[in-house]
Amino acid sequence: MPADDRSRRTAPGESPTGPAAPAKLGTAARARAIAAAVREVPGVAGLSSGAFGTTATPDAGGRVEGVAVRDGEVEVGVVVLLDRPIPETAADVREAVHTAVCGGGGRVHVSVEDVAEAQTAPEGTATAAEGGGGDAG
Repeated sequence: MPADDRSRRTAPGESPTGPAAPAKLGTAARARAIAAAVREVPGVAGLSSGAFGTTATPDAGGRVEGVAVRDGEVEVGVVVLLDRPIPETAADVREAVHTAVCGGGGRVHVSVEDVAEAQTAPEGTATAAEGGGGDAG
């Protein structure tokens, strides 16, 4: 068997044993991964940074709205659909966050910022459905 080549240089974002796990990603990258996972949760119409815009993570291109990654905890602001029990949606959001960061421990705070009917969301929120359709008329 060939010997381990521990002298091999690593690429950015890679550990000596392979690609970095999501929990090892930078704060903004973790926030983007969390936001993508939360948008896929049934019952989530979109993300919200809250009434004062504080639920967000700084990113090179601006901010990741609706996800605040802080020391040892994650806060997520969501707009939920009324077609599903809100506690179930919140529990699934929490699970999605833990999955997105490889069960990375820490606390996950889910804040339901607003509710929406069907596939609509209030103005100013990032929606799960791109282009969402509407009345043509």
